Amino acid sequence: MYAAVVTSFDAPPAYLEFPSPVPAGSDQVLVDVIASGLHRRVRSQADGSHYTSTGELPLVPGVDGVARLPDGTLRYFALGDTPSGAMAEQTVIDLRQSFELPGGTDPVRVAAAMNPAMSSWVALRRRTGFQAGQSVLVLGATGSSGQMAVQVAKQLGAGRVVAAGRNPERLADLPELGADIVVSLGDSAKLAAAAADVDVVIDYLWGPATADAMISIATHRKNDRQPLTWIEIGSVAGATAEIPSAALRALPLQIVGSGQGSVSTRDILAELPAIAEAITRGALRIDARGVPLRDVTSAWQDIDSAERIVFTP
Repeated sequence: MYAAVVTSFDAPPAYLEFPSPVPAGSDQVLVDVIASGLHRRVRSQADGSHYTSTGELPLVPGVDGVARLPDGTLRYFALGDTPSGAMAEQTVIDLRQSFELPGGTDPVRVAAAMNPAMSSWVALRRRTGFQAGQSVLVLGATGSSGQMAVQVAKQLGAGRVVAAGRNPERLADLPELGADIVVSLGDSAKLAAAAADVDVVIDYLWGPATADAMISIATHRKNDRQPLTWIEIGSVAGATAEIPSAALRALPLQIVGSGQGSVSTRDILAELPAIAEAITRGALRIDARGVPLRDVTSAWQDIDSAERIVFTP
């Protein structure tokens, strides 16, 4: 079969022949891949920087997608750690980590949206006691996952969503997606005024941006007894952050991570059908672009695209 094959962590994948994987158990099935999204998680998998990387090469990247089973049904699937990922003509899925999609589903939209939607949806549903009516700050709201987080927070009942990011054009689009207030990350005074009393922070940035935001919120909070849950999901702005000790002492602040390992596979899988349903009925929007898998090398280098690239074998 042909696949996107990583032979060096310093170069993009190439369209090469690769051995077809073989099912290893009764719950595993060899399937034809229909669509697989190029997510930030996949890029870090392919360059060896993700915290789950084993350094094993060659590998086929891709952590999820839509596949056609031998009986003709379409299923969304998520993969565990494997060198035979989703960006191939075929892959092996575990039926227990997949579910059937309804007729009329757009495979490209589902493959594009599930991963970025999953990050914030699972964070709110499984890493905090989030309740409808509470307020949410999304740090890094102009990235694709951040834009989706604004929509997810509203979909799950947030009373107010503050969206903070750096891209002014994308910030301007966020009210249409559900943001009540948009803030430039360079405007610390406005961020403090808008987000001082949020209940939950969904953080895709980390690094100095997180430290600055945490100080702003902690020093301007009106009710120092109001709990604040800070959910760390991504590290676009830095792998480490200098957390101010005063913030931890001055208010009931809980910092948690959300991702592979901190949330069980069972809990993640339990949320997926509801996410797919929201995508299918148009409640969660994403700009997606289908690209033939044979063009993987050139498409991989399109890092500035506002669209989520989805490879279609």
